[in-house]
Amino acid sequence: MYLYEIVLNVYIELTETRCHRYLLEKRKEKNNKRHAPPIDKLLERKTQDRPWHRQDKDMLSEEEMDTADPTGGDEEKGRLLTTPTRLLKLILPLPFRADQEHINESDSTQEHRSDEKASPLAILVHPHQPLSYLERLLQAELPPLKVGSREKLPDITFRAEADRQESKQNTGENENVASYSGLGREGPERDHEGARWVRWSGSTELGDFIRDAARGREFAIGIEGYDKEIRVAVPSFGDRTYYMRMRLRRASREIDEMAKVKRECDLEAHRGAHRLAQGGFAVLAGWWGIVYYVTFHTDFGWDLVEPVTYLAGLTTIMGGYLWFLFISRDLSYKAAMNITVSRRQNALYQNRGFDLSRWEGLVQEANSIRRDIRMIASEYDVEWNEMEDLGGKGVKKVLEKEKGAKKEGHEAKDEETEKDKGDDAKQKD
Repeated sequence: MYLYEIVLNVYIELTETRCHRYLLEKRKEKNNKRHAPPIDKLLERKTQDRPWHRQDKDMLSEEEMDTADPTGGDEEKGRLLTTPTRLLKLILPLPFRADQEHINESDSTQEHRSDEKASPLAILVHPHQPLSYLERLLQAELPPLKVGSREKLPDITFRAEADRQESKQNTGENENVASYSGLGREGPERDHEGARWVRWSGSTELGDFIRDAARGREFAIGIEGYDKEIRVAVPSFGDRTYYMRMRLRRASREIDEMAKVKRECDLEAHRGAHRLAQGGFAVLAGWWGIVYYVTFHTDFGWDLVEPVTYLAGLTTIMGGYLWFLFISRDLSYKAAMNITVSRRQNALYQNRGFDLSRWEGLVQEANSIRRDIRMIASEYDVEWNEMEDLGGKGVKKVLEKEKGAKKEGHEAKDEETEKDKGDDAKQKD
């Protein structure tokens, strides 16, 4: 009995010691959580509120940042880069970190963060999207602005250098005409202090804004609550069309190589069609000679030749009419030649390994790129040296020829469609 009491007392003391130690550890953890800065909770809240937020500062690789750097290595300026697609990559050196709670922090907090370097922000935008869309993207990435006891999203403004003719009191002939330049960042240095800057509406498309801002070397993005503007280097015409021109050059080289094979096949097909036409004339001439010989130099005479020639001529007419019903086209020399040439061409293409669908795709792609580059050149008001990117006049002639042939084919197809509709309407009547 005495031994049982001793064991019970020891067990109670051990239990009390463990409970006391557990309570002390819980209290210590609670105090640490109370005094520690809620960074993880803040990051989680910012991630939920800002779905495009980047927490990884090494997300942008050096290869992505070195592509056609329009700032010349100036890390304080933003960059607007072109991509292989029609999208534009905007890289902004925002001085705000992911754990920053407000834009207008206190001086002590700013001094504490002065040695911390924020990672740049990359955004993909389309030239046809308005500036208000870019404003919403930037607001989603920025910490809120503290105004009194409440928070609000900071306002974003976009400013560009106005036309120098607008900043002067011109009374000349072209005082109401704005001048444009496609030099952009490649233009000469200007005195920005003496320049006149204007704020642009959020409904303006990004492409139109860049085109107008190309008269200067850069445009400015203002953030409410931040005393400095972020300058962004304006891409020039060469920057905007860099990937387009590279694609056009690759397509032009391939078109030039395939055009040689296609030219040989087409020439041989036309020669074969002409030989076939000449053979048809030879058959008719031979038939004429046979009729002449049998009529005048044999004992059969015209009594036998007349019904034979009549039946032969009627058979020819019936055969031509049947062929017309088969092809459903006009009975003409051009239609016959087109059918003969096209069949011969397809056979030669297969023998020479010429991919016709690949050829049509390349021609369509090249003409589409040319059209896009011309549109951008008209926006920048510059002249585009097309021969330099096409590689010569031969490729241009091929593209223009295929473009004209495609246009004629569409017109002929439309005419046939309208004719078929008219025939159907007549049958219904």
